[in-house]
Amino acid sequence: MRKRSIALIVYFVLLFIPIYWMVITSLKTDNEILKELTFFPKEITFKHYMEIFTSEVWRNSFINSLTYVFLNVIMTLVAAIPGAYAFSRWNFRGSHHLFFWLLTNRMAPAAVFMIPFTELYYILHIYDTVWAVALAHCLINIPLAIWILEGFMSGIPREIDETAFIDGYSFPRFFRKIFLPLIGPGIGVTAFFCFTFSWVELILAQALTVTNAKPVVVTLTVGIGAEGVKWGLLAAAGFLTIIPGAVVVYFVRNYMAKGFALGRV
Repeated sequence: MRKRSIALIVYFVLLFIPIYWMVITSLKTDNEILKELTFFPKEITFKHYMEIFTSEVWRNSFINSLTYVFLNVIMTLVAAIPGAYAFSRWNFRGSHHLFFWLLTNRMAPAAVFMIPFTELYYILHIYDTVWAVALAHCLINIPLAIWILEGFMSGIPREIDETAFIDGYSFPRFFRKIFLPLIGPGIGVTAFFCFTFSWVELILAQALTVTNAKPVVVTLTVGIGAEGVKWGLLAAAGFLTIIPGAVVVYFVRNYMAKGFALGRV
């Protein structure tokens, strides 16, 4: 037991070293970052954070990222919940093969979809909008969401459906009043994975945006300019970028614990 505790402590220490280094780098001056190796800031400065908060480019980037991630999670759940229910309750010809091949999009690099999406969005006049990135991420998130949710739904006995229909429930009322609360943990876990992928994905987000919908993961690259790498600015932006993910993990932590125990995760 003691060895396990020590191993766990060592693991968490190693895990938090990059985050710690990012935080202290964001609080150092450029001179200190470039000229010497220090484990604590000699002179704490918040100028990197102030540069981000006062920059319209950075503010718009965070807003763009949050907007298309929110849209993507909503669209993914709206499409995946009925799809997963169909796979979990009904057997039709080729359903097993179709269910397996849902994940084939996850096996292809995101760069494969850059050109078709770019051409399609130019035709639809939605290129360089948050809708473009949100819809593109649905291509990868919806199959994954169906795969996860189907595991949760298959764990719910079909007798519950039949009993509700015998009691006079219509299908929409049964789905809203009984079934959705039962798969709440699954929805929480699915939303978390969709959020995570969409928040950190760079290839499609960079290819499908220019200026109007540029997300924060793309704006991070502006820290590398003609004057060199702005390590402090990049560290501050990186730290601010992981905060939304940490907030999401905090609110869905109970659902995630149940999800990892019950579902196909």
